[in-house]
Amino acid sequence: MSKIKNIELIIESALLVSQNPLSTRELVDLFDSDKPSKSVIKQAIETLNKSYVNRSFEIVEVASGFRIQVKNGYDEWLVKLEKQISSRFSKAFLETLVIIAYKQPVTRGDIENIRGVSVNPQIIRNMIEYEWIRIVGHKDTPGKPELLATTKKFLDHFNLRSINELPEIKEPNV
Repeated sequence: MSKIKNIELIIESALLVSQNPLSTRELVDLFDSDKPSKSVIKQAIETLNKSYVNRSFEIVEVASGFRIQVKNGYDEWLVKLEKQISSRFSKAFLETLVIIAYKQPVTRGDIENIRGVSVNPQIIRNMIEYEWIRIVGHKDTPGKPELLATTKKFLDHFNLRSINELPEIKEPNV
């Protein structure tokens, strides 16, 4: 078996068993001796993706690294296995998450001003528990409110490499 083929199989195996995305560095570190370069790792991932062209899955790069996931277009069937995200979270949770993602860093007071209603502290706690947001500092105003921002885990969950990949906000036509 050629060395590059072996690298591909090792990468594929690692991505299949990992519960989290793996960075290029983590993939390189799988090898004790004869470590491949980052470019060899990326080339192997490209080769694997080419071999998956007629498959329902692919290797994608997200903020934390690479992972194997199902390609778009299979939602109609897969939703029967697991409830969609929109039905798992309340409207208030999703509105709060969107505000944090687009306006970060943002305080709870900022979120309340935008939404026009108070934010249930449990919503913020849940987002922190999911590791989708984190406290990135404190605003230099009385009370020193916490500044909230999204995390790599948030980006990973929504298949984004960076916050710049968020869809543009379209203003409603009134």
